[in-house]
Amino acid sequence: MNAKAYIHEKLTGKKEIPPFKAGDNITVNYRIIEGNKERIQSFKGDVLKRQGQGHTATFTVRKISDGIGVERLFPLFSPNIESIVVNKTGHVRRSKLYYQRRRSGKSARIREKRMAGETVTNVTEAAATE
Repeated sequence: MNAKAYIHEKLTGKKEIPPFKAGDNITVNYRIIEGNKERIQSFKGDVLKRQGQGHTATFTVRKISDGIGVERLFPLFSPNIESIVVNKTGHVRRSKLYYQRRRSGKSARIREKRMAGETVTNVTEAAATE
């Protein structure tokens, strides 16, 4: 390993990033610095795309806020990202969901992927405990 890559790896550090893909509903908690104040703000929405590889990888999240679509692009290994939480796993057949920008209402919903071995009673019990 060359010295440049070694130093870059040591400075950036390894973060625990859950596996997610386009179509998943995630919450990104990221740090916002305003003057000398620092706070954590969450951005919850659907992943439209993941692109790039290594430390230049990014992902785009879209949410609807007051009837207006808001998209935000996050660097995957940004030091300002506090955590990424996967809320739902979506069932989609594309890796880039640009068509979601033209949709609204019920047609904009993404079907949830059912896991193998998961029954309806397990899902309702999990929802009741939350």
